[in-house]
Amino acid sequence: MNIPLNSERSTPLWKRPGGQVSFLALGTFAVGTDAFIVAGFLPQVADELGVSQSAAGYSVTVFAICYAVLSPLLAGITATVPRHRLLVAALIVLGAANLCTALAPNFAMLILSRVFAAVGAAAYTPNAGAVASSLVSAERRGRALAVVVSGLTVATAVGVPLGNLASRLMGWRSALGIVAVLSVLIAVGLAALLPRIGGGVKVPLSQRLLVLSTRGVRRILLVTVLGMAAAYTAYAYAIPAFEAVGVSVSTVQWLLFLYGVGAVAGAQTSGRLTDRFGGTRVLIVGYSVMFLTLLVLGLLAVTGAMIPGLVGVLAFTWGASSWCQTPPQQHRLIAVAPDDAPLVIALNSSGIYVGIGLGTFIGGLAGHGSAVWMFLSGAVIAVIAGILSWSAGRSAVEPTG
Repeated sequence: MNIPLNSERSTPLWKRPGGQVSFLALGTFAVGTDAFIVAGFLPQVADELGVSQSAAGYSVTVFAICYAVLSPLLAGITATVPRHRLLVAALIVLGAANLCTALAPNFAMLILSRVFAAVGAAAYTPNAGAVASSLVSAERRGRALAVVVSGLTVATAVGVPLGNLASRLMGWRSALGIVAVLSVLIAVGLAALLPRIGGGVKVPLSQRLLVLSTRGVRRILLVTVLGMAAAYTAYAYAIPAFEAVGVSVSTVQWLLFLYGVGAVAGAQTSGRLTDRFGGTRVLIVGYSVMFLTLLVLGLLAVTGAMIPGLVGVLAFTWGASSWCQTPPQQHRLIAVAPDDAPLVIALNSSGIYVGIGLGTFIGGLAGHGSAVWMFLSGAVIAVIAGILSWSAGRSAVEPTG
C-alpha cells in the first residue's frame, strides 16, 4: 500500500510518511538497544545471579538465535494480522519481556525472558521495514529502509556504552526497566500515528518459504550472512581488538562512538545511493571499504604501530561499511520478490543475526586476544561477500532513481 505524498501535505508533519517512518525507526532503536545493552553490564548480571560472565553472555546468544529462527516463522504466522496492530503488539511484548528480565530472580528466568524479547523483536523489525517501504513511493524506498535501519545502527553503537553507564548510575535492572518503558511509549505513538494497514493472505509456512527456491533470494541472503560475519569477527571483542592497535581501555568507548557515527552515516548514505545507483554498486563499494579497513587494522596489530588518529578514522569506516549493507540488501530482496516483501525482509533479519553469530565465532577461534586473526579473517570474508554480491546482482533486477 503506497500512500501518495501529495495527499499528506495537509496533514501534520508527524503523520506524513516521513514522520511515520522516523517513528518506526524509534521502534528499531528500542529493539536494537534491547539486543545489545545487556553486553554492557554482563559482569554485574553474572555477579548478582551467581553465574560466570561467559554464561551470562549466553543471554545475548539466546536472543540472537531465537530472533533468527522466529523471524521467518512469525512472518508466516502473523501474515493476516493488520500491520499496524502487529507492530504495536510486538513492542508491547518486547516491553513486557524487558520488565521480566529486569525482575528476574535467577538466571533461568532471565534466559526465558530473553526468548520472549526475541519474539517481540522478530515480529517488529522485518514488518517495520516492510511497512516503511509501503508508506513511500518506489523511488524513495531505499531512503525509507535506511531510516528504519538507522534505529538499529544507533542502538548497536550506543547499546554497550549506555548499558555500561546505566549499570554504574542506576543498576542493570533499572536500565532494562527504562528499555521496557521506552518500548511501550513507542507502541502508543505508533498506534496513534500509523495508518490502518491490512495484513496479507494466509499461506502455509512451507509454501511461503518457497521464496527460497528463487536463486536470487538465496544468493542475496548468503551475502547478508557473510557480510555481517565479516563485520563482526572483531566487534564482539572490541576491547582487546582496539588494545592491540594501541587504544587504552578508557578510550575504547570513544572508538565505539566513532564506529556508531560511521554506522549511522553508512546506513543513511547507502539508502540514498541505492535509490540512485542500485544496491549492487553500493555493496561493492561498501565491502571494498570494509576489506581495506580491516586489513589496515590487522597490519597495525601485526606491526605494533600506534597511530591513534588513523585508528579513529578506521573505527568510523568500519561502522560505515558494516551498516551500509542492510538498506541495499533489503532493496534487492524486495526487487527480486516484491510479493513476499515482509517474508524476505524477515529472512534478511535472520541472516543478519546468523552472520553476527558466525562472525563472533570465527573471530574467537584463535582466542579473544588474537586481534590479528579477528581483523584479517574479517577482511577475507569481506572479499568473499563482495564477489558473491556482484554475482547475485547480475541476476537481480532492481529499480534505480
